[in-house]
Amino acid sequence: MSKIYDVIIAGGSISGLLAARELSSHNGISVLVLEEDYEVGTPDHCGGLVSMSAVEKLRTLPSAKSIQNKVRKAEILSPSNGFDVNADNQKVIVLDRREFDKQIAFEAQDLGAEIRVRCSVRSVVEDTHDSAPNNIDDGKIHLVSTSEGEMKCKYFIDARGVGSIILKNRTGVLQTAQYEVYAPWIDSDVIEVKFDNIRFPGFFAWIIPIDSGKGKVGVGGRGINVVEALKYYLNSKGSRYNIIRKVYSPIWVMGPLESFLCGRKYLVVGDAAGQTKPTTAGGIFTCGMGGIHAGRATANAINTNDQELLKDYEREWFLEFNSEFKKMLLARRLLERLDNRGLDEVFASISQSEIDFISQSGDFDFHSTALARIIGTKKATKIIKSVLSNELRRLFD
Repeated sequence: MSKIYDVIIAGGSISGLLAARELSSHNGISVLVLEEDYEVGTPDHCGGLVSMSAVEKLRTLPSAKSIQNKVRKAEILSPSNGFDVNADNQKVIVLDRREFDKQIAFEAQDLGAEIRVRCSVRSVVEDTHDSAPNNIDDGKIHLVSTSEGEMKCKYFIDARGVGSIILKNRTGVLQTAQYEVYAPWIDSDVIEVKFDNIRFPGFFAWIIPIDSGKGKVGVGGRGINVVEALKYYLNSKGSRYNIIRKVYSPIWVMGPLESFLCGRKYLVVGDAAGQTKPTTAGGIFTCGMGGIHAGRATANAINTNDQELLKDYEREWFLEFNSEFKKMLLARRLLERLDNRGLDEVFASISQSEIDFISQSGDFDFHSTALARIIGTKKATKIIKSVLSNELRRLFD
């Protein structure tokens, strides 16, 4: 008779691994993580930017190998204008996601989780025999078809990333390309973010430094050839550069799904649940907390034999992030509908006092405060109102 796991988690990225760690911290709960790639943390298509305060909330202190760099400043650019934000107070770091994810994987397995790589989930179906009332563990199991054969579990958590959400809705998906680059024009501790709604419509280009002369350079946008767009961006910086790694990946920018519960004993977390930030598609913190909340709620449901407790996962995540995500979605709609002239005018309207406020008080992991200061000046408000009339007002409610 094949083993029936309490929980199978599909996906060995940060949300799935943190869910596994949380579940395994409860004695007696059997957990299996299935990662389709040959290595946890691969492919690394994440920029790796996060604040130390966010990492501390994930209850994982990055090892020295996991921290690639510390960021001093961010240069935020429109086609013809720009401003600098001091990042010292926000303590922003660049994580090596391969190392960081492996660190969490080690913590999870140290607590008893089982992890398998090169094992992909093909389908999940629920057993169909008669059941008891929904709030009681009715004995039903999930039959999980994988590349290694059929497996069984009582609870299933989908942490397979943006590929899962694309199957439901493609309208919130943008394409990105990110290259690891050696170039003399990469500053050792300066991020660059470049908005250009002709070249990178609906998103931006970026440089994330790993070291002096080494970094991650990328672009994203709606309906563009990201290879050509990134080639343009690289050439605009200078002719001297060498590409040592290329990664292409879709991102999700339309906010969370309405529900993270896809059926009895079936949850989605991380990118698969739309928990990446609408402004940047970053998700180390927001997806990571999704994994922690999902793991905790599932453990409580198992230990109390009450499936109603799974709803605590949704409740806790939305309580923590929903207000911020709504504001980021509104800010995204405002910015992506401005033409380049509008972007330049908005950027030119930002005063030094506003920039200083963002540097001192901004929260790297929550963007709405900084966005409100950037697009909330009288001149910026006038520009944006001409495009979106009264929708701006809702951003500051």
